[in-house]
Amino acid sequence: MSRIRVLVVDDQELLRRGLRMLLETEPDIDVVGEAEDGRHALAMIPTTTPDVVLADARMPVLDGLGLVARCGTDHPGLPVLVLTTFDDALLVRSMLSAGAAGFLLKDVSTDVLAQAIRQVVAGGLVIDPRVARAAVQLPATHAVLPQLSPAERAVAQLVAVGMPNSEIADQLQLAHGTVKNTVSALLRKLDARDRTALALQLARELEAGARSATST
Repeated sequence: MSRIRVLVVDDQELLRRGLRMLLETEPDIDVVGEAEDGRHALAMIPTTTPDVVLADARMPVLDGLGLVARCGTDHPGLPVLVLTTFDDALLVRSMLSAGAAGFLLKDVSTDVLAQAIRQVVAGGLVIDPRVARAAVQLPATHAVLPQLSPAERAVAQLVAVGMPNSEIADQLQLAHGTVKNTVSALLRKLDARDRTALALQLARELEAGARSATST
């Protein structure tokens, strides 16, 4: 079984070391480096080759938002999971809009954190339930939903909750290629720039559609 390589980024040394100790109790996770800010993390990525970056939101020099944006440009495909004490709605939306693979509060359990790491490495999106509503409280027209086929809607519902393609294929009993093609079609139809933006937009559209259905 391949092990997941994690780069921990936090300006507090005690927290970095604590996260390392906790994560290295997991049988499939290795912490390959620690960085004190986003700029240091960017310098370390080429040599540590992480599978995922676990980053604080508030840091000096280059904060979590800047790190997410730079990773999207310099290291496309490298997921950044944001771990913070802040649950500010604007912060959450900014992080996810910039391309963060997930957003968790720092008081999550080790098991939840480890599972979130596995999920984002597999291509999923993870949002702490306590801040999920803040992430989707943006205007939605749900005008696209009627244009989706039943198969597209089924896939869309699972993309919206952050499920990766492999799990969607298993749950819907579809070929992996079929799911991949459907997700590509959804990206085009909703004019979403990436999977994170797609998941957030689908969550908003589906929630708006559900509210509309219950009010009629």
